[in-house]
Amino acid sequence: MEAAKKGDTVLIDYTVQTTDGRVVGKTEENEPVSVTIGSAEIFPEVETALDGMEVGSEQSVTVSSDNAFGPRREEMVIDIPRAQLPNDNTPEPGMTLAAQQQDGSTVNLTIIAVNDETITADGNHPLAGEDLHFGVKLVEIKPAA
Repeated sequence: MEAAKKGDTVLIDYTVQTTDGRVVGKTEENEPVSVTIGSAEIFPEVETALDGMEVGSEQSVTVSSDNAFGPRREEMVIDIPRAQLPNDNTPEPGMTLAAQQQDGSTVNLTIIAVNDETITADGNHPLAGEDLHFGVKLVEIKPAA
């Protein structure tokens, strides 16, 4: 049977879970995902697992938090005076805000607490500090030209 190799485009089904078993991504209800091995479209650990897999085979792959979305950084949790927020909506936990950083780049913040004078917002990626556990199944191989 043919094995996938670098340069091939493969269709995969996957489930991604955190260490505590929470499912944070999956293709089950959707179509399989197309990935070209060696093109950095998915975490390198998953690409390495795909290289050499045959159609129908399955693998488990763990991507450490350092190689996924990085460690959780407490300095990314900030208090913002409510007076600095736009007046067009009422902030609630779970809402996201886009904020411009000093270097001009944009960071997405998730509101985690709302008080009378301030809101507390978290600039960490929601999966920061989490090891990710992939269950990957190779569905199809489209060989490189």
